[in-house]
Amino acid sequence: MDVKNASSMETFKKKCTCNHPLAIHIQAVKFVAFAVLFMASSRLLELAKYASDLLSKAGITDNKTVSTPLEYNAKLTPLDGEPISDATRYRQLVGSLIYLTVTRPDISHAVGMGTLYHGLHYSSRSSLELHAYSDADWAGDPTDRCSITGFCFLLGTSLVSWRSKKQDVVSRSSTEAEYRALADTTCELVWLRWLLADMDAPQPTATPLNKSIIRILIN
Repeated sequence: MDVKNASSMETFKKKCTCNHPLAIHIQAVKFVAFAVLFMASSRLLELAKYASDLLSKAGITDNKTVSTPLEYNAKLTPLDGEPISDATRYRQLVGSLIYLTVTRPDISHAVGMGTLYHGLHYSSRSSLELHAYSDADWAGDPTDRCSITGFCFLLGTSLVSWRSKKQDVVSRSSTEAEYRALADTTCELVWLRWLLADMDAPQPTATPLNKSIIRILIN
């Protein structure tokens, strides 16, 4: 929807108000949590205010900011650390962080306070060609040895779908874990291609996959 003129903005406001309890600010189209920044040829979705309020709620606004707060290949288990005294507050913070991943898929594993103003960028000049990336972290959970499925889809240069989720069963090999991840990726791919076709953006050719997946399929 074009929101460059006043009439379009009013239409945009009405549509948003009907579907969501949002408070809109014309300059940046700010919501209670979201901010949609309208630039010349692109849009940026970000939750900086929501993230800032969350840090205040957690009482860690004075902490030193870092871009990567976990050590590389760090493995956490339920037996690490001491039980917290307020489990309700912990669950509230976890739920809020899960919501934050709507525009910040990079924090699905670890939250970096030094990346507060990062968001999802959507360019009007991006192509409408769908690209898929799939991977699996074999036996990534040190507690039950289940693997982790990860995939993402880009429409041109714009991220439109992603997932990072533990698999339900234990895979006996890295290849088996990759196949399970590929099965989930394929389901999402079929749905996205149908959706794009319904939105008059059909995909006339096969969707490109990352090279590691292609090698597995060849073998």
